[in-house]
Amino acid sequence: MYRVEVVEAIEGRASIRTFKPDSVGDEIVEEAIRLANLAPSAGNLQARDFVVVRSQSTKKALADAALGQDFVRSAPVVVVCCANLERIKHYGERGRTLYCLQDVAASIENMMLYIHSKGLGSVWVGAFDEERASIALNLPNHARPVAIIAIGHPAEKGTRTRRLPQGQIEHREKW
Repeated sequence: MYRVEVVEAIEGRASIRTFKPDSVGDEIVEEAIRLANLAPSAGNLQARDFVVVRSQSTKKALADAALGQDFVRSAPVVVVCCANLERIKHYGERGRTLYCLQDVAASIENMMLYIHSKGLGSVWVGAFDEERASIALNLPNHARPVAIIAIGHPAEKGTRTRRLPQGQIEHREKW
């Protein structure tokens, strides 16, 4: 079994935008979603849903919605991570505008680290037209697409981008 320590997974994961045509098994996708849903969520309401896409026509529509990011179409599987505005309504406006987005973001990190641990690659796509993505997926009004995750067998190594020095981003007690 392929296992990666958590620090190694965090340090080793990189965005992959070029994929081999090899398929990704349902069991990996299902486990990725199970682990995604183990991420923290406001009030444990788990205000997130995941749309698994393998259809070429739907992936093309998503790539078009993603401002022509064609690697979305070429990935063997795409998971669209959605905020569930109905499930988070208990928290009112702040739940709809912040908590559900935090819930989805935390779940995506779990998903991507798991995908990396299986020797696969992924990329988080945030630049897309939400309305076009919603239409492509026939989403109900209470589902807001937050991110498109393209997943597959890497056809490139991927590179880690430079990070700001910790001293520049870390503040103690006050800014």
